[in-house]
Amino acid sequence: MADDLTKYVTTFILILMLIGMIVFVAIRAKQNRENMIENHAPKVAGEDELEGGARNPQRFDEPDEEALEEMAELLGEDSEDEA
Repeated sequence: MADDLTKYVTTFILILMLIGMIVFVAIRAKQNRENMIENHAPKVAGEDELEGGARNPQRFDEPDEEALEEMAELLGEDSEDEA
């Protein structure tokens, strides 16, 4: 009789633990899914913050001579000047 009672109590406790673990895993899976959807959602302009920036943005206001020569070369203006 005592062996049967011990077996039933143990079975009951193990079943409760199994149900608890299933609930825990289900809740964690739902939280992970929600976090993944939130983190991989498309970005809306203005809502995402861009990090970083130029240390001295004023230096890009006027191109230097080297940059102008490179642009002229890419545009093919050097070959017209020589001809």
